[in-house]
Amino acid sequence: MTDARGVTGARAAPFGPWERMIAARYLRARRSQGGVSLISIISFLGIMLAVAGLIAIMSIMNGFRSELLNRILGFQGHLFVTGGVLDGPERDRAVARIVKVPGVVQAAPIIEAQAIAIGPSQITGTLVRGISLADLQATKLVSGQLTAGSLREFGKGEYGGDVIVVGARLAQSLGVAPGDTLTLISPTGGATAFGGTPLQKPYTVGATFSVGMSQYDQAYIYMPLAQAQLFFGREDTADAIEIKVTDPDHASRMRGPITKAAGPAAIVNDWTQRDVAFWGALAVERTAMRIILGVVIAIVALNIISGLVMLAKNKTRDVAILRTVGAGRGSVLRIFFMIGASIGAAGTVAGVALGVLFSLNIGPIQSLVEWATGAQVFASDVYYLSRLPAKVDWLEVFWISVFSLSMACLWSLIPAWRASKLDPVEALRYE
Repeated sequence: MTDARGVTGARAAPFGPWERMIAARYLRARRSQGGVSLISIISFLGIMLAVAGLIAIMSIMNGFRSELLNRILGFQGHLFVTGGVLDGPERDRAVARIVKVPGVVQAAPIIEAQAIAIGPSQITGTLVRGISLADLQATKLVSGQLTAGSLREFGKGEYGGDVIVVGARLAQSLGVAPGDTLTLISPTGGATAFGGTPLQKPYTVGATFSVGMSQYDQAYIYMPLAQAQLFFGREDTADAIEIKVTDPDHASRMRGPITKAAGPAAIVNDWTQRDVAFWGALAVERTAMRIILGVVIAIVALNIISGLVMLAKNKTRDVAILRTVGAGRGSVLRIFFMIGASIGAAGTVAGVALGVLFSLNIGPIQSLVEWATGAQVFASDVYYLSRLPAKVDWLEVFWISVFSLSMACLWSLIPAWRASKLDPVEALRYE
């Protein structure tokens, strides 16, 4: 047995080669020799799966939020101006001032109203967005993802013409394609002495689009702004000025400069205010999932206590001999602490590798599962997106690793401290 004080008689350094050698020997020892028990192997596997699960789930939730954010904001805009500034020439002057604000990419007057669409195979409700050709072309999420047709005829003719752009799913359900006629009914289009009356008018489908979200693909129709003003009885006004900025996450900071540019009669809201319940629910869900899976990691790491207690019991004679030849209580504590921490570190590293690999290859894994089961894993009608997204946040992976390793070290201290309290006289009395 090597003396804990070494050949020179000086006390060994904390976590030095001698202590690491003893810890490594106990880790490599077979179970029949009193080494690491099956409980410790279970601890390793449990930590690995818990860490991998937390990384995979948080990556999917991050990807889900990122995809929704990019598609919703790419479709609807980041800030919205309403109020008295929307009437007549004042609207155009306000738009000219807003686009000069640093950070503003696009400012588009829009009309958004409900209508009834009548096709050869179905009648359904729809949302119609009135927008100019230039602003529609600048909305790359739509103009860049046309599934059929083109925008060549959009906006041409008297009052913008009669060509519209229809969501691909909506066109499919109505049974129309580019070149076909689609009838729309406006509930407030016709003005009479007794108020607004429904207005029915046929339109030509110029193109269909698909943004990858069923929420939009099966509900929206784009119409030239001047035509929408006529069809919905808006005269020379708009429902809002839709604004897009370079950084959507900082849209709230842009409200002040945009309000100043739009004028005193303007009311400015950003996307976080419009969908506060939806985005708030996503944030609460992410926080709750972190807490739940963090608790799982902490519980799984508790198994390290059981493994080290069993190891200390099996190694009672060895610990007593170490103490007899000069090893202090601190050395024994550090030896057993390193064993538990090593199990936790190995499980954490393996879990991180497994979780990251799963997240980075989520697409092929989804395809494989769907091919093997014959069932659609991620139904776009339910989840809005057509595929399962995943986005690895490396900072989040780092903190998950730190938390897992911290739990392993914390639980390792308890049995290590108990092992260090062993009385060598009592342990060797019956040997």
